[in-house]
Amino acid sequence: MSRPHALILRAPGTNCDRETAFALQTAGAETRILHVNRVLENQKDLDEFQILCLPGGFSYGDDVAAGRILGNQIRHHLAEAMYKFRDAGKLILGICNGFQVLIKSGLLIGSQDVSESNNMAGTLTWNDSGKFEDRWVHLETCGNKSPFLEGIEKMYLPVAHAEGKFVVKSPDRLDALATEGQLVLRYCDPFKSSEAPVTFPENPNGSVEATAGICDHTGRVLGLMPHPERYIDRTQHPRWTRGEGGAEGDGLAMFKNAVSYFS
Repeated sequence: MSRPHALILRAPGTNCDRETAFALQTAGAETRILHVNRVLENQKDLDEFQILCLPGGFSYGDDVAAGRILGNQIRHHLAEAMYKFRDAGKLILGICNGFQVLIKSGLLIGSQDVSESNNMAGTLTWNDSGKFEDRWVHLETCGNKSPFLEGIEKMYLPVAHAEGKFVVKSPDRLDALATEGQLVLRYCDPFKSSEAPVTFPENPNGSVEATAGICDHTGRVLGLMPHPERYIDRTQHPRWTRGEGGAEGDGLAMFKNAVSYFS
């Protein structure tokens, strides 16, 4: 059976593209890294792939706002191609900066009408701490809407971001996202049984409802702030020499799910 082809889309300032490619290769995909300008020149390149990933980093230096410039490029020049990619039953993943790009492009929870640039259900903004947070966090999945999270209940992954706080325009928008099952990943404390959303430091940025990841209405577009590509091998666990962690990194399951989706 042929291996699915995955595209890692990079821009100036992207710095997690090779790690993401390695994660997908380890999971069984054929991968290719392309600069966004190459895709803008020939949007038909997207037809070759089944998985599209926007990796972490600092696209365009995060000038203006994190992910804003690349998000605008996609919104104004690649939106139609991206929606066609998704509607063909393919998968799109945004990690950290890629999550910020998906949010600000409108692909994740915005309007498909480019003219409605302000019609976003939510956005990602500065962490409550006012600084870059670099730590490992515990996560739990909510529902089974996203193929990326199939069969996953818990994960332990690193975060590294300054603008990862998910906020919404209104309680109604939040309720709608929850009702549709789009709030698929949240920060948690595995040592406490409380159902209330966790606060800092378990929630590293102050996201509403401790949201760490969301998907679109189809479930096939997923954005998350933690970095699954940074925990693929057991030796990447911060305490692996003490015997903690499993035989493979928690993040690998997400990439295996993406590959098996097309098997």
